Amino acid sequence: MRGTGSPAPTGSDTEKQQLTAPRQKESDMIVRIMGEGQVKLDDSHFAELNKLDDELLSEMETGDEEGFRRTLTALLNAVRTMGSSLPDDALEPSELILPAPDATLEEVREMLTDDGLIPN
Repeated sequence: MRGTGSPAPTGSDTEKQQLTAPRQKESDMIVRIMGEGQVKLDDSHFAELNKLDDELLSEMETGDEEGFRRTLTALLNAVRTMGSSLPDDALEPSELILPAPDATLEEVREMLTDDGLIPN
C-alpha cells in the first residue's frame, strides 16, 4: 500500500524526469542559449543583463559589428556566470532564448522584439 502524497509510478523515463526534477523558485527563469543548452537564472540579474541588451541594440542600429560581437559575448558570458547550467537531459520550457555565440548581426536582428533580446 502506497503512502499518501507519493506519485504513482508511470510511463516513460521522460515522465519520471519531469516528476523528479527540482522545482525552480518563482524568481528563476530558464534561459536557452542556442546551440549550447539551458541556464537557470534568478531574475534579480535582469537589470544588469538589460544594460548589455540595450548596448547590443545600439550597436546593431549603428552597424558596429565589432561592438556587437563584444557585447553579445559579454551578454552570453554574464548569463553563464550568473546562472547555473541545467543538465543536457533536463526538459524545462525556456522563457527566454538567446542567440548562439557565433550568430551574425542579421540573425540576431531577426530574433529581436520591441524590447530587444531581453524583455524589460
